[in-house]
Amino acid sequence: MQNIDVHTHVVPENFPAYVGTGKDVPWPSMAPAHACHAHVVIKGKNYRTVNQSCWHVDDRLRDMERQTVGVQCLSPMPELLSYWLPAKDAQVLLRYVNDTIASMVARHPKRFRGLGAVPLQDMDLAIRELEYIMDTLKFDGVELASHIDGTTLGDPRFEPFFAAAERMNAAIFVHALRPAGRDRLAGPVSEQVVCFPGEIGLAVASMITGGIAERHPKLRIAFSHGGGVAPMLMGRLDRAWTTNAKLKEALPERPSAYSKRFYYDSIVFTPASLNYILNVFGESQVLIGSDYPFVGAGDPDPVAFLRSCGLDDRVLEGVLSGNAARFLGI
Repeated sequence: MQNIDVHTHVVPENFPAYVGTGKDVPWPSMAPAHACHAHVVIKGKNYRTVNQSCWHVDDRLRDMERQTVGVQCLSPMPELLSYWLPAKDAQVLLRYVNDTIASMVARHPKRFRGLGAVPLQDMDLAIRELEYIMDTLKFDGVELASHIDGTTLGDPRFEPFFAAAERMNAAIFVHALRPAGRDRLAGPVSEQVVCFPGEIGLAVASMITGGIAERHPKLRIAFSHGGGVAPMLMGRLDRAWTTNAKLKEALPERPSAYSKRFYYDSIVFTPASLNYILNVFGESQVLIGSDYPFVGAGDPDPVAFLRSCGLDDRVLEGVLSGNAARFLGI
């Protein structure tokens, strides 16, 4: 049972008190809720009510047995990435979160692997925290958001970080966060359901058209929620590459060729969608994702879903474990 779920999240049971010098800093705290749950409170408001599986190792192991998941990659709840905090405050918070994940991994190193977080609003601090994550904590890599407080992930200002990640052999898992289009929602539907696919598609495109994938061919990057709308964008991007001289000059290869270097999780919910991303990106580039323990936009039984999709044994084995092992550098 070595099925590897690369997309699961952690929220610490508690947060340290804020000791910085900033004013009105949106520092998180935890408040009691109903049984086995707690409120994540930011600026006096309940951001999210989470269950204790976010930090309770035994609960996670029980659920992993039910899901037949052998290994979970633990990464922070995306809102904790904190790119909107002053950089030094964010570094303090993320060090605490990273150490929390490390303590969970240490309890069951055969069942958990770590993906940490860095204050990407400051290159020096981000690279320093990446060094701590990779050299001291021995994590496999980091989780990044789809944009850094409004600046797209493929922006040249993040070039030093991606160069460092490539040099340190760090895997990068990209998750949608604070997506574009939230103001266009109608009715009782969440941004995770409707806006995340567009947001993660923008991140995929930016990593290609911004040149990150071209300049750093050894980077191992995975995108959440099946890459969102990215599969539908590849034909359009390839067409633009053939007609736009500047784009063709910037990218020696077609955009779709770069997309086949990336990895994508399996949170797409229908066999037709899963088979589509396998066809567009390649059978070696798709891996298990669940969004555990969050259920709103996640898959509560990802292995059962994959087994229902009619994949042949070779492809299924890769999606369940082999592709994730290659992404993580195991």
